[in-house]
Amino acid sequence: MGLPAPALLRQAKLPATLHIAPDAWLTTAQYFDLWRAVEDLSQDPAIGLRMTVETDTAMHPPATMSAFFARDYRDGLHRLARFKRLCTPEELSVTESGGEARIAVRWLHTGEAEPDAAADVTFAALLELGRRGTGRHVTPVRVEMIRREPVSDVHRSYFNAPICTGCPQNAMVLKRDDLDLPFAGHNPELLAILEPALATSIGEIEAQSSLPEQVKILIKRRIASGKPEISEVARELGMSERTLQRRITEQGSNYRALIEQARQELGRDLLSDKRNGIEEIAFLLGFQDTGSFYRAFRTWEGVTPAQWRGMH
Repeated sequence: MGLPAPALLRQAKLPATLHIAPDAWLTTAQYFDLWRAVEDLSQDPAIGLRMTVETDTAMHPPATMSAFFARDYRDGLHRLARFKRLCTPEELSVTESGGEARIAVRWLHTGEAEPDAAADVTFAALLELGRRGTGRHVTPVRVEMIRREPVSDVHRSYFNAPICTGCPQNAMVLKRDDLDLPFAGHNPELLAILEPALATSIGEIEAQSSLPEQVKILIKRRIASGKPEISEVARELGMSERTLQRRITEQGSNYRALIEQARQELGRDLLSDKRNGIEEIAFLLGFQDTGSFYRAFRTWEGVTPAQWRGMH
């Protein structure tokens, strides 16, 4: 799309080396910031559509590529809905009723609507799956958009269907019969190879991307600089402090417990590297002295840090 990564990251106020970090991850709020940067720098109201349409199918990651090997459009949509979490913190739901099939979008760990460009990428991904998979120019019954601004001529031409703005949710409605259209590239042998690996990966992602796990990751980043305030963590996750507390409680935990868990996990990680001294680890975990660290670690693990290191 011709936008240099350093400029995008600078505009989004994200780390300058994020694009070269092999294990980098983004919160939903940061992901949205990145898309707003794309919108601001491109000044193209249809940038999300163009990016998706101009991307060759062969360039898709395995998580979305598998959908193109599906039996039919319905199977492809369900595969895309199942494995899209490997790429983005996004949930797709497919509901069939009467002569229509509605695919709705919900973003995880946020209460705000996604940027228009991000929504357009999802809309185009859903439609391109049908068009490329079936070899037919599938058109929606209608497209429902949260945005209130009028859409561009590119949008109207691409969808070739009624576009409703100011809707409560981003969704695309298709003809139910279109979901029965077969995919020319159906490849059950390849799916048999891809499916187990993707299923394992989605299980790992779901475990790591639960809200408590995201909170612990953010806590670990702040522990050394002092007590990680819940207000700071909530802001980085793109939600209010009250909402974060409620959602943590709904998942059977509380913020104080997550701080302790984060300290314990980080302590084990630091102790595993014998280059880290005990005093240094105590400081990095936010303890005032090594004695406090020893007492806390014995409570966590039942042994002293030195004993734990000797056992591992």
